[in-house]
Amino acid sequence: MLGRLVVMVIGTCLALSAAAGSPRVKVLGLFPDKALLEIDGRQRLLRAGQVSPEGVRLLASDPREARVEVEGRQETLNLGTSVGGTFAAPESREVKIFRNPKGSYTTVGSINGRTVDFLVDTGASAIAMNRSEARRLGISYRVDGEPVGITTASGIVRGHRVTLDRVTVGDITLRSIDGLVIEGDQPEQVLLGMTFLNRVELQQEGTAMVLRVKY
Repeated sequence: MLGRLVVMVIGTCLALSAAAGSPRVKVLGLFPDKALLEIDGRQRLLRAGQVSPEGVRLLASDPREARVEVEGRQETLNLGTSVGGTFAAPESREVKIFRNPKGSYTTVGSINGRTVDFLVDTGASAIAMNRSEARRLGISYRVDGEPVGITTASGIVRGHRVTLDRVTVGDITLRSIDGLVIEGDQPEQVLLGMTFLNRVELQQEGTAMVLRVKY
């Protein structure tokens, strides 16, 4: 009888442990290579690479955002944002983009923290911009980029393949995105191409184009 009771108690404990959910992580302060986090109500100051007693690892941090690893899942958090928690269902991030008066899907976003007017283009293999826009965004494409030939409607033109640190559209932020800088004044708008669109769910819902990604 006692043996059965012990088994039942252990089984109950395991069930409660499984239902406890992932640690609740909130960003309280951001600094170069360290961050002040609130983890399940306790404040933890972690340096990049450190793991808290709750099992949360700080991967990287700067004054704008922190990247953490929670139960094998990587998250990018800004000041005051949080993830995890008991019984927390996966949160869906989505952006609805509507046609402009010319019939094109355009939206405002950012590249490496700087504002950009995007033209959604499923025919573009990558995020693409002209050289003036690249300079405005602080992209050193001649130094850091790889020279390539780019096929356009006007033929093959010179350009550079670059890696964009982070690209944001609405609530969706993706990191390490391939981009193209085209020598010349075209395209007039930055093209939100397939190197971004391939990493989100893309659906047409009524008059809106919906981009969706889950944590």
